[in-house]
Amino acid sequence: MPADLLAGLNPEQLRAVTWPAKSALVLAGAGSGKTRVLTTRIAWLLSTGQASPASILAVTFTNKAAREMQTRLSAMLPVNTRQMWIGTFHGLCNRLLRVHYRDAGLPQTFQIMDSGEQLSAVKRLIKQLELSDEKFPPKNVVGFINSNKEAGYRADKVQAIDPYTRKLAEIFAAYDAQCQREGVVDFAELLLCAYELLSRNEALATHYRERFRHVLVDEFQDTNRLQYAWLKLLAGRDNALFAVGDDDQSIYAFRGAEVGNMKSLLADYGVEAPVRLEQNYRSAGNILAAANALIEQNDGRLGKNLWTDAGEGEPIRLYEAFSDNEEAEFVCDEVRALARDGWDLSDLAVLYRSNAQSRALEHALVNAGIAYRIYGGLRFFERQEIKHALAYLRLVSSPDDDNALLRVINVPARKIGARSVEQLQAASREQGVTLWQAACAGGAGRGAVAGFVMLIESLRAERDRLNLAEMISLVIDRSGLREMYEADRKDGEERLANLDELINAATGFVADEPGMEVVEFLTAASLEAGEHQAEAGEDALQLMTVHAAKGLEFGGVFVTGLEEGLFPHENSLSDRKGLQEERRLMYVAITRARRRLYLSCAQSRMLHGQSRFPIRSRFVDELPPALIHTLSAPKPAPAARQAAWLNETPAWAKAKPAAAGGFSIGQSVSHAKFGLGVVVNAEGGGDEVRVQVNFAEHGLKWLDLRYAKLSAC
Repeated sequence: MPADLLAGLNPEQLRAVTWPAKSALVLAGAGSGKTRVLTTRIAWLLSTGQASPASILAVTFTNKAAREMQTRLSAMLPVNTRQMWIGTFHGLCNRLLRVHYRDAGLPQTFQIMDSGEQLSAVKRLIKQLELSDEKFPPKNVVGFINSNKEAGYRADKVQAIDPYTRKLAEIFAAYDAQCQREGVVDFAELLLCAYELLSRNEALATHYRERFRHVLVDEFQDTNRLQYAWLKLLAGRDNALFAVGDDDQSIYAFRGAEVGNMKSLLADYGVEAPVRLEQNYRSAGNILAAANALIEQNDGRLGKNLWTDAGEGEPIRLYEAFSDNEEAEFVCDEVRALARDGWDLSDLAVLYRSNAQSRALEHALVNAGIAYRIYGGLRFFERQEIKHALAYLRLVSSPDDDNALLRVINVPARKIGARSVEQLQAASREQGVTLWQAACAGGAGRGAVAGFVMLIESLRAERDRLNLAEMISLVIDRSGLREMYEADRKDGEERLANLDELINAATGFVADEPGMEVVEFLTAASLEAGEHQAEAGEDALQLMTVHAAKGLEFGGVFVTGLEEGLFPHENSLSDRKGLQEERRLMYVAITRARRRLYLSCAQSRMLHGQSRFPIRSRFVDELPPALIHTLSAPKPAPAARQAAWLNETPAWAKAKPAAAGGFSIGQSVSHAKFGLGVVVNAEGGGDEVRVQVNFAEHGLKWLDLRYAKLSAC
């Protein structure tokens, strides 16, 4: 059996899979078979008797990856994967907290809020505290709360260095109290609460350390500070922490990901050097050579060099357009040509750094009659009708859930207006109880509100008699949702089909414990709601941001908008760490392609309502010229470039008023230090004027005209 498991592994994969029962860091390059290595590692430990299923804890970053790992393991070995703890950080923390809810200070039926519900909860709180949502924007408050939780801080540990931050900390504390009162947790709370549970309960931590002798982690480069701290609590000093990741694909710093965790693991667990998986099974040689040359520009890397035995393949195609519209037309022309050659549209992807870039592309694709899909959109559990049905189900399980109550108290319309809801909220505040308790008390629960209470109570009375699917069907019918969508001639049919699919999903759902079906199903729905899923449908070109492309691969890839200030993003140009992350993002973009890679840029671009005259991205210039086949004419001189733009720009865009200080948008200028450039923006007035200039050699610069000596060209 072990020999069969190891068949087909290359030497470095074999070394990783058969690593001794101690900690390791596997540096897995793009397309190097890391999922196979991680899964085979688990199978090897089990088949050789070094581990039992109950001693395995494996962490992934998506539920899809967890399911794939379980499926592969079941195919490899006759083993019950349910004995293992395989799942996402959020899923595993939820599992831990469900078992030890008392020790964690949570109700047994605690509910998980998705991001939308968390925002709603914060909006309610800001209103209750009579604070200005302009001074304390709810989205900013949510970001403050989540970032502190992900760093391991409660409200009383926040470093409040100014009055505004102190007020945010007070809101944070009030938010925690509100969540505790309502029996709900957000995603960040799952991990923080699980970490606190183990850190303050040594007996419990010891129990799990003795159980989970092997802790395996996928996509380790994406872990944040708190996730690594939680893993260390579980692994301790003596267990094997086996982490797989790629520091060159760490692109989520804005979410708190800490690429330094990889070096920390080496030091914390005495790992002398990582195991490097460098043989690539995805991309042609020229694509890998370009990726290697690019990423070598970053310092502080653990270091690796991707290679393939599949041959060099085609050269990388570069197209420099005069405008973003011309760039979009080029993409359309190439896509049509590839389709004529037999390529599937779904095997082609157009990547961009910013969502704002999609406008010109979409316009051109519509005109060309090319089917396309923006990768993403509304996922199943985020659709309106599904969220309505689940809110009712949440109330059946836990009526003190204020978010769920507010979502459906008047859906379908039952004559409970805003005034009635405000009265209910006022009663809730005055009595210090949840909205449900206030409604049941009767003071604010007369008339239509009382009817709503009776509806929920009637549904709750059926819980023990019906299975999960029957319960959801009853909720849809008795709540009036089905009747409401039957009357909707525009979208009703599609929404009803989605509700029927929800019943189908419930039919296939099996709870771990009798009587916990509803809670576990709602938990699964909440965890799934945060994941990205492609939509099924006709063969279509895929459009997406580079961030969204992480983990995907395509036969042909177009990387568009390769201009300074766009990719790399202008926010990163003055920050070394930011620029290095942008380069890693470009590395991810390149390594999505298997056979053919296109790079494109434009010499003028409309972004956010303004015309810009960017210079080509440094990332293009960091690629070996021998790998590049240029499809467009040489780049014209600045004056010719501006003239070309003026010739193709409509009259309303040409009629830009002169910027204060005597310079106009689009004007070529010269600076003694920075050289030639083009004015792309201006702000201020009178004696305090700043202009933004895109310099050919130095990129975007803001200059104060009181001090900068600019001259017109």
